[in-house]
This record gives sequence, C-alpha cells and structure tokens, in this order.
Amino acid sequence: MTATQKSNTTETPAAAQQVNPGDAILRRLATRAMGLTGADIERIVREARLKARRGKREIRYEDIEEGIRGNRLPVPYNLRWRWAFHEAGHAVVHHALDLGPVRGLNIDTGQGGYNLVGFHVWATDTRDWYENMLTMLMAGRAAEQLMLKRVSSGSGGSDDSDLARATRLAFELERTLGFGTEHPLLYRPHRDPGAVLDSDTDLATRVHARLEAALDRAGAILRRRRAVFHALAKALFDAQAMDEEAVMHILAEAEISMG
Repeated sequence: MTATQKSNTTETPAAAQQVNPGDAILRRLATRAMGLTGADIERIVREARLKARRGKREIRYEDIEEGIRGNRLPVPYNLRWRWAFHEAGHAVVHHALDLGPVRGLNIDTGQGGYNLVGFHVWATDTRDWYENMLTMLMAGRAAEQLMLKRVSSGSGGSDDSDLARATRLAFELERTLGFGTEHPLLYRPHRDPGAVLDSDTDLATRVHARLEAALDRAGAILRRRRAVFHALAKALFDAQAMDEEAVMHILAEAEISMG
C-alpha cells in the first residue's frame, strides 16, 4: 500500500454493537460502504432512488451496492492481494487473542483496506490486553511480511495508521499506564510522543522493542493458523467486502478443525 492507502482498524465495544441477525442486508451494505463519508452515502442513496423511480419500482439493495461499487475504481490485482492478506491478518489475530468479534472487512474502497472490530469490555485495561492490542495492530504488517516477504507503507504514514496507533500505545505502556520497564509508577504524559522518542533514545529503544515483540508474536500466530489465514484472505480477495457473518463463519470453522 502507498502512504495514502491506509489500513484502518476501527474499534467498537462489543456491547455497543448488538446486531439483529435479520439485518443481513444492512450489515452487508454497511461493510461495503466502509471508507465512504456521510455525504458520499447520501449521494449514492439519492441516485439509487432516482434510478428506481425511473424504472417505476421500489429501490433495491442492488441499486445501492451498485452505486457504492460504481463510486470506486477497480483495485489492481497485486494490490488487492496485499490488502486481503493485510486485513485477514488483523482479523485472524484479533480472533485468536479473543479480543472480540470481527464486524467486517473491506478492500474495495480504493484507498486501502478497512476492518471493523469489537472488543469485549470485560477484558480491557490489563497489561495482557494492551499487549494483545499491540499484537493485533501489528498483525497486518506481519501478514504482508509472511506472505509477500516485503512490507508496504500501508501500515504507517498517517496519525491514524496501524504503526502510529501501536507506537502511541507502546509509549503509553512505558510512560502513563503503569506497565513501563523503567520507573513504572511514574505518570509522565506528553502531547507529542514523537518529540519525546526523538530526544530519549533509551525510551525509543524500549518502545521499539515492544513493537518488535508484538510483530513477532503476530507472525507466530499467523503461522500457526496459516490455513484459516489463507482461507480468509482468499475469501476477502474474491468478495472484496465481508460482513461479520461471513468472516466469523470462516474463523469458527477453523476453531472446530483445530479443536
């Protein structure tokens, strides 16, 4: 991925994302629409209604999906595989660490991959949870490294990227959350972690070591679950957008086979 083609991991508390099983069409539309703005969606719905009116019929799901797809340029073959591996990596590791449900995956945005994940609220705020979060955030990069032997800049390059968020989290583990390897009881916040890391090489080394450990751990999980990782990446490559039901079906089948 290029610096402008990011992988965005969006978190939602699991308790706040109760979805009616009967709303399969809405879930599919929501997954397909990842990366669009409210104005984009409003325009697409307006155009779909106009199309239905001209055809003297009710608006259909296919009208809206076609509008979403028509709003985007086709993703080149090799890039589509990279994004599929990247997002499948996040999803497999998120599930393996039991962080919560995977709400949806999308590589059809033309601007990189997206994943929407939920978190079990009862598991947050422990050291293990933060380390699991780091592992999940580094899993996209680990997936590219495992499958393609080369990583792209898609996990970095912006303030909301995987690397940016993982770096902030590792920084907070060392400085504000009470889990630091040096002076863990000191609360030392800073508005600009980058400036602190540039000036404090020892801290930068510790933060980077946490990121390296998370990357290695994510890679180990993906190697152990290579079959389900491949299956999910292939399904995502083909469908380009998968809702929770489709993703969890593949992950659940893997759990059964591994059990």
